[in-house]
Amino acid sequence: MTLDSFFHHVDLPFKCRYLRNPFMVLFSSVLQKALGVRQYHVASVLCQRAKVAMSHFEPNEYIRYDLLEKNINIVRKRLNRPLTLSEKIVYGHLDDPANQEIERGKTYLRLRPDRVAMQDATAQMAMLQFISSGLPKVAVPSTIHCDHLIEAQVGGEKDLRRAKDINQEVYNFLATAGAKYGVGFWRPGSGIIHQIILENYAYPGVLLIGTDSHTPNGGGLGGICIGVGGADAVDVMAGIPWELKCPKVIGVKLTGSLSGWTSPKDVILKVAGILTVKGGTGAIVEYHGPGVDSISCTGMATICNMGAEIGATTSVFPYNHRMKKYLSKTGRADIASLAEEFKDHLVPDPGCQYDQVIEINLNELKPHINGPFTPDLAHPVADVGNVAEKEGWPLDIRVGLIGSCTNSSYEDMGRSAAVAKQALAHGLKCKSQFTITPGSEQIRATIERDGYAQILRDVGGVVLANACGPCIGQWDRKDIKKGEKNTIVTSYNRNFTGRNDANPETHAFVTSPEIVTALAIAGTLKFNPETDFLTGKDGKKFKLEAPDADELPRSDFDPGQDTYQHPPKDSSGQRVDVSPTSQRLQLLEPFDKWDGKDLEDLQILIKVKGKCTTDHISAAGPWLKFRGHLDNISNNLLIGAINIENGKANSVRNAVTQEFGPVPDTARYYKKHGIRWVVIGDENYGEGSSREHAALEPRHLGGRAIITKSFARIHETNLKKQGLLPLTFADPSDYNKIHPVDKLTIQGLKDFAPGKPLKCIIKHPNGTQETILLNHTFNETQIEWFRAGSALNRMKELQQ
Repeated sequence: MTLDSFFHHVDLPFKCRYLRNPFMVLFSSVLQKALGVRQYHVASVLCQRAKVAMSHFEPNEYIRYDLLEKNINIVRKRLNRPLTLSEKIVYGHLDDPANQEIERGKTYLRLRPDRVAMQDATAQMAMLQFISSGLPKVAVPSTIHCDHLIEAQVGGEKDLRRAKDINQEVYNFLATAGAKYGVGFWRPGSGIIHQIILENYAYPGVLLIGTDSHTPNGGGLGGICIGVGGADAVDVMAGIPWELKCPKVIGVKLTGSLSGWTSPKDVILKVAGILTVKGGTGAIVEYHGPGVDSISCTGMATICNMGAEIGATTSVFPYNHRMKKYLSKTGRADIASLAEEFKDHLVPDPGCQYDQVIEINLNELKPHINGPFTPDLAHPVADVGNVAEKEGWPLDIRVGLIGSCTNSSYEDMGRSAAVAKQALAHGLKCKSQFTITPGSEQIRATIERDGYAQILRDVGGVVLANACGPCIGQWDRKDIKKGEKNTIVTSYNRNFTGRNDANPETHAFVTSPEIVTALAIAGTLKFNPETDFLTGKDGKKFKLEAPDADELPRSDFDPGQDTYQHPPKDSSGQRVDVSPTSQRLQLLEPFDKWDGKDLEDLQILIKVKGKCTTDHISAAGPWLKFRGHLDNISNNLLIGAINIENGKANSVRNAVTQEFGPVPDTARYYKKHGIRWVVIGDENYGEGSSREHAALEPRHLGGRAIITKSFARIHETNLKKQGLLPLTFADPSDYNKIHPVDKLTIQGLKDFAPGKPLKCIIKHPNGTQETILLNHTFNETQIEWFRAGSALNRMKELQQ
């Protein structure tokens, strides 16, 4: 008897009961003999974890380390070399390991991810696309997490009630769509998607994709967890092999150990300073070395989470005792036992080769703070005050903010509380405003029980809802006016211009939660807690001691309120309604197919100057409420991008009227008059969030191509999925040959083929022309997406 046949013939409730019922012990021993010890262990893990109908694992999920082992052995024999951990997990999920062409950085892999996770802002469009596919159920375990639509105003409970009220239509859509199509639903207030995944779904060796760029957080538990756009999620939910360009592997060797004020956050802040925001593009960052064992599991998750800011495909740590401890504390000791048995496949092979190696001695690493305006501008905390004075950055800190998906673990909150407790003992409170965002309901309930939350309140903090909040711009900030120059420090991951509060003059710095807490108490960037003194209420000077806190609670976690909705077994009567007059939701119409011709006389909508993130292309904050309505959300298209013609944001020349106006209005004018257009971009275009709206919006408003010096990985894929042409200059200096008043013709589409450049004719207003070459990374499958008008269109063609 095989494991596959066991799972095929035995229904889930029986699988769950047979190991939990004392009367089934005899049967269990018989089954163990039939399956063999190892495969019986795999079966028992499902049964123990499932808890019948109450499980957060869906009926079609079980942990297949046996299949991972089988695939790894096939690939190892073919490649005949030691494998990195990243390769083991990625190649272990190949659709066809015996025949898949494998070459790092070049070939496209066809993979079978274990599960899908979606946050509520991106899940709306993902589920709308899945509904359009016509499929009855998702093919892999999938979940929706309500974390993005809760705006921080006054505090957790009131903000959550308000969010439930104003977002009722969207939450109802997601809940009913989840019930209809077999997707688990985590209600608002449950917590941030990545913390929920770490607590419930991530495990060593998993391949998980999520519709959020910080999905790599799960690498802290030894999984390959990758951020994608909604269309990629639809492919996986539809049971289609998922394509990923075979990633290179950057090794980060850690020696020494963390101590004092130095935290896991400082590791990734240092790496970001080394690699910059695009240095990890096309690669998985794999941490290894003796220093790994000095980092907690949630600390490893912090490091992997912010790996998104260096453009990495994902980041991962090898399985170790810290992960085993975390799994056990979160109710998954059975998975830890199974991981121990298969441990050789969850660590890199001795002698494996990396494409690049960075070495960091944790004994020498100092606390860092990165910013402003970009997460790779790294400074030691000891130096940032002097740098700020030199650069004219405001020294006074207006607000300190801790939490977010990057740093909201029990250990993070404990270390911050340890700092706050010292200040309180000397009669001090925060000079800056101070906010705390718990990562999950479980974290919130546990820090309330253990007193951390009250200490942070006592020092002047406000505990916000279990949600993303200010990290993604969901912050109703009242202490400044827009345009007012100010400084904030956060334990978040991203600090692009205007990201947190929509104010382009807010200088945002990212650092560890304990450094944020110390700086909020001091109220200035000129404070270094390692060396500087504070003055207590009694007038005596004192120095903060380095914080120490438990990485996990001594008692079990307090789960708090139950916020999970399991999809029903029978959803045949479930309705999913989208009102045709809704301003929040809109059913999708298929994009037009390619007409078989070259793209002639494309108008340039905007030539972008400098950094252009997905925040610039499709802003978040107040626009999040329109994420399920493509036409309404398109009114924010490229409103943050700087036009090289006039140095302004959201001001472009209409080539017909010659008047300057907002970018979306100009795009709509062109669409109405049948004028197709193109965007010209700079380096690393589309870095940041995974939001596919940054690709859907230009497609919806008549765009045909985006031509840049280089792309961020997720955004390039998203553009391809929606039938757009992401193209790069064969010679980056050709960017300077194109002027906003030119027209472009793209030739060679009839012979569009992988690796074959396209020709671009630049037509200047004076009648002269120049010809340049444009590169692309399309493979045969992706070219079919373009010809069909989108990946979703192509999926429907294949169903016919």
